[in-house]
Amino acid sequence: MDSFFVLLALVVPCVWVERALAARRDLALYDRRDTLANLWVGAGALLAGAVGRTIALPISWLLYEHRLLDLQPGAATWIGLLVAHDACFYAFHRASHRVRVLWAAHVPHHSSAHYNLTTALRLSWTTPFTGIPFWWPLPLFGFDPLWILGAHTFSLGYQFCLHTQLVGRLGPLEWVLNTPSHHRVHHGCDPEYIDKNFGGVLIVWDRLFGTFAAETSPPSYGLVHPLGSHRVLTIALAEWRAVWTAALRRGLSLRERVRALVAMPGDSRRTTRPSPCRRTSPDGGRGRTATCGGLPR
Repeated sequence: MDSFFVLLALVVPCVWVERALAARRDLALYDRRDTLANLWVGAGALLAGAVGRTIALPISWLLYEHRLLDLQPGAATWIGLLVAHDACFYAFHRASHRVRVLWAAHVPHHSSAHYNLTTALRLSWTTPFTGIPFWWPLPLFGFDPLWILGAHTFSLGYQFCLHTQLVGRLGPLEWVLNTPSHHRVHHGCDPEYIDKNFGGVLIVWDRLFGTFAAETSPPSYGLVHPLGSHRVLTIALAEWRAVWTAALRRGLSLRERVRALVAMPGDSRRTTRPSPCRRTSPDGGRGRTATCGGLPR
């Protein structure tokens, strides 16, 4: 079953429960226009993901024909696959924050000024294509492409559950697993939170490679410079337009054009945060909703 359909099967009951609990606690976690935008962007991501897999799977099978190992199904193989898959995800996710053309693909997921389970649906229409090479080591090492698809499904479902403000710290699990607290940090646009916590299921990669940050204060969600629109095409494609405009300016050398595509992202996320940030404080500060600049109401 396609991983997006598995995700959709989780969405309706989980969102209903989260909204009910938020209403009971008098927390303003949802905005109608933001939620509708998330659903429409997610629908586009559903189609893009299906197209992306029609491209990625044949390549995976070709690589699998040249595999280094003949791995057999079993607990050790499945655990190894999940760990290896998450390592690939970490590399892809970190690169998506450090290379501008990859950031253009990834930025839609960070563009909401809200943080709830529907934010998980604000998925890119282009990462199903830009991310393909990052998983090529898996079939080369001997993991069956269908197993890899299963790992994608598990990772996507797990990460969906991270997009909530209703779950606090999870004790010792915080040392090994990515948790809602760790992922709230990842979505924060506060200077101390930018480009932190790239792991999917595991947080150990961030601890090993120096990209970990604990949630020491409630994050401000969204982009440093807010997108300022709930329009679906703007959410999905605005940064791509900015990238191509920068790369195709007149008078640039080929080297400068390439640099415009691969340089660190700048204006959208890594400049001084606008002020003031709107903050509301449910639950005594834990899981507080905050926005960086916010969207027009």
